[in-house]
Amino acid sequence: MKKITPFIIFLIFIIFAQIFNFEIGQSISRNFIKFTVAMLKILPAAFILIGLFEVWIKRQTIEKHLGENSNWRGYFWAILLSTTTVGGIYISFPIAAVLYNKGAKLSIIFTYIGAAAVCRVPMTIFEASFLGMKFTLIRLFVSLPLIIISSLMLEKIMIYKKLKIKE
Repeated sequence: MKKITPFIIFLIFIIFAQIFNFEIGQSISRNFIKFTVAMLKILPAAFILIGLFEVWIKRQTIEKHLGENSNWRGYFWAILLSTTTVGGIYISFPIAAVLYNKGAKLSIIFTYIGAAAVCRVPMTIFEASFLGMKFTLIRLFVSLPLIIISSLMLEKIMIYKKLKIKE
């Protein structure tokens, strides 16, 4: 019951907003429906592709290129993979889970998640068209090293504190 309580409260709020013509609540309701429809368009295909990725890519391949013994190339592959991720963070986390289960290094997984938020191709093209190529390149060249550094720090902290990722 605890897990669905926020959803029930939200549903009650939406119903009251509709009954009493509460403008903000109606706007929230419309946005929620638009967001849900947009997610339902993306997620099924994305999860099918993630499932295929999990089946087709061998554990040895992930361990070789993104595992404990990978060097700077692992971060390069993580950033390259993140640029092709469509669907935002909803897709990045399931892919990160697959990478983790296949033996990818934690710092490389964190780099993938951070880079997926920063340098997806469609977002970068959109940004360059509005803010200019110079701004976009500066942002990427500043952001990516910071993402890698913070990923390395996160990995070290998790190892030092003996934190584990729940399966």
